[in-house]
Amino acid sequence: MKNCSRLFFLFLILSANYSFSQKNRLETLENSLNALHEKAMFNGVVLVAKDGKAEYQKAFGISDYKTKAPLSINSAFNLASISKQFVAMMIMIQKDRNQLAFDDLAQKHLPNFPYPNITIRQLLTHTSGLPEYFDLAFKYNNTLDTLDNHKMLQLLVDLKPKLNFEPGEKWEYCNTAYLILALIIEKNAGMPFEDFLKKEITAPLGLKNTYAFYLNMKNPSSIAKDRVMGFERVNGENQLNDLMRFDGVVGDGNIYSSAEDLLIWANTLDKLVKPETLKEAYMPVKLNNGSTYNYGFGWAVDGKKLSHTGSWVGFFNSIERNLEDNSVVISLSNSTNFTARKYVKAALEGKNIDLPMTELITNIKLIDGTGNPARNLSVRILDKKIWEIGKLKAFKNETVIDGKGKVLAPGFIDSHSHHFGGLEKAPEAIPTANQGITTIVIGQDGGSYPMDTIENFMKRRPVAVNIASYTGHATLRGKAMGVKSLYRKAKPEEIEKMKGFLEEEMKKGSLGLNTGLEYESAFFSNKEEVIELAKTAAKYGGKYMSHIRSEDINLNEAIDEIIEIGRITIMPVQISHIKIAKKDQWEKSSEILAQLQKARAEGINITADCYPYNFWNSTLRVLFPNRDYTNPEAAEFAVNQLFDPSQSVLVRFAPNKTYAGKTITEIAKLRNEKPSVTLMNLIAIAAEFEEKNPNFEESIEAIMAKSMHDADVSNFLNWPQTNICSDGSSSGHPRGHGTFTRVLAKYVREQKLMPLETAIYKMTGLSAEHLGIKDRGIIAPGNYADLVLFDPNTVKDNADIKNGKALSTGIEKVWINGEIILENNKPTGKYPGVLIKRATNE
Repeated sequence: MKNCSRLFFLFLILSANYSFSQKNRLETLENSLNALHEKAMFNGVVLVAKDGKAEYQKAFGISDYKTKAPLSINSAFNLASISKQFVAMMIMIQKDRNQLAFDDLAQKHLPNFPYPNITIRQLLTHTSGLPEYFDLAFKYNNTLDTLDNHKMLQLLVDLKPKLNFEPGEKWEYCNTAYLILALIIEKNAGMPFEDFLKKEITAPLGLKNTYAFYLNMKNPSSIAKDRVMGFERVNGENQLNDLMRFDGVVGDGNIYSSAEDLLIWANTLDKLVKPETLKEAYMPVKLNNGSTYNYGFGWAVDGKKLSHTGSWVGFFNSIERNLEDNSVVISLSNSTNFTARKYVKAALEGKNIDLPMTELITNIKLIDGTGNPARNLSVRILDKKIWEIGKLKAFKNETVIDGKGKVLAPGFIDSHSHHFGGLEKAPEAIPTANQGITTIVIGQDGGSYPMDTIENFMKRRPVAVNIASYTGHATLRGKAMGVKSLYRKAKPEEIEKMKGFLEEEMKKGSLGLNTGLEYESAFFSNKEEVIELAKTAAKYGGKYMSHIRSEDINLNEAIDEIIEIGRITIMPVQISHIKIAKKDQWEKSSEILAQLQKARAEGINITADCYPYNFWNSTLRVLFPNRDYTNPEAAEFAVNQLFDPSQSVLVRFAPNKTYAGKTITEIAKLRNEKPSVTLMNLIAIAAEFEEKNPNFEESIEAIMAKSMHDADVSNFLNWPQTNICSDGSSSGHPRGHGTFTRVLAKYVREQKLMPLETAIYKMTGLSAEHLGIKDRGIIAPGNYADLVLFDPNTVKDNADIKNGKALSTGIEKVWINGEIILENNKPTGKYPGVLIKRATNE
């Protein structure tokens, strides 16, 4: 007796703990659904039941966006694929009446069904191999033709499309199968599908809000006039998203029911068929090879848990039954939003709920990155992405940012960057953020890191900028040939090695192949080597970008080379930081652009990027195009044609740091030499230093050289196929801190070279297009929320040769993946940058 008392007491404790736990879970569910509904992320009904009784049931929102009629627990939703449970039950009823057997061939009941070896069981369990009827109807039916089950069967008869696999060989979800089952039911019943449903299921179970409804139905139920209508929220406004031209069919969907009816359905199935028949419905299907798949007759099977989802037009539904604890969870939604599904599940499992966050940016001039005129609209961010754009009202408790009439644009994409090296010490990425850059593209001038190295770096060191990368040609050469063997053509076997290395990088998300053909590590490669590698990148949908072989004495030939690469590989090709660096060719940019346009007219997708400065930053050695560093004539040619020594500053010189910050002319005076002699001597001193310091980690020398004409820079910037780049780093040339703001200030506001919308397009949408980045660069729903808010009247670059790190002004806020990383030119301490990989189909 005492033992019984103890057991009873223990039972009371366990029951109380369960009740307390379940109460907490249901409160969490209620709070979550309320929050989601307040933010227009849930419109529907949720019911949670135990032992046949509802513990929680609530309707949120409207059944019809036009009438604003409220939903109730009795509202009838289009069940979509949950309809398959009812179809399977009708088949089971006919089986119990000996009208069919599960292993009957479908052709026995539908003689014109064109596949002689498909059984009813295979139709029920999605193992038939039939193709989806959607694909056939899209291809062969007129858009004004409403499909029905008989038309669908006739398509199969007429076309007899090949099966996706041999029946029973594997599991593959198939809506077509359930349309065939609906025809079998009608044939055996001698009545319309909807009448058999009513006679054998809804009437016996007392389901008051369950019926079939489809387009062109002969006798639509009078109750169907109150059916729930599907809709979707588009940029803050509700729009119809309900039945369409395929919805003259029934079987795979188009059975309607309410949460209340579905609870009755879930708990009374055993009243309709024999126990052994129902048991078979809950068994995982056995495949031809003896393995099983966790799907029965209209139910996904996970041990004692049975479930199914249903998604079609505006409806997103789910039902889950747990036979072990006799619980049922039903979620029905009609607002084209399945967000609530995972939160219902998480709440009932007692998990922590991390609800989606929204942020509204309002009172802005939106320039969306397409080149279209600015618009006075608001933008709503949902977690990492842009959700809505329009005349939006704030949700309850939503974060609202007042743009104060300033411009909101996509975050700027720097298609040629060297900023990666500064991120280890300064992950807040101020050099890029202060000018509105949200994505940098590295792997430039032929040098790159392996994709795995970049990915591991970002896992170890989160940063406040997105990164994408090309694979560098010189890096491939060094890996295949050895770094001391680069000053020659590659051998055929070495090219094959390079191709293999490139293939691996392409598979890991590299944007494509990048060459620095003017630099020594690649200068000695021939055109055939580059073309072979470009073909490899093209095979994977990659792009080709090049610091071309010459920007001065052989400029025309270098442009011909990249055009030919584009012609042979049929891939997009881009000229890095396009420029004319030889004085006697200045002001001939129109001829170069005509050459590029002619190639485009021939079908070659050639583009360029450009930075807004008339001086560059590189090594002293590039001033000797023929690599004859001790040739006095070549040195004289350099100072007379390739750069202005009086305006060109040596920014770094490790052998003698006092030279840094001085012009070549100033250094020549210190050394009592002609500038041409000083140029040769500086190169020789740097080479000697390198030989004595083989492990020196930084670059030994660098020069900012004045060698371009302003008119050419303007022409190149203005070409419709030029996007903006910086070619900058975290130190050195002022372009590393001010490229994008300089365009907005000098070339848009002051010189009016182009409209603001065009400049933004060249920094965002056009850059993304050239790089093959598909979900950034344009402010559009579904794209990542990389954004910049700036004042077009004050935005300005302040970096110059004397102070290359001066921060820009006028950039108010910068978002990366939905998080603000810069506000009033101060980092926020957020590091949401990601590695952007080329989209692959593998």
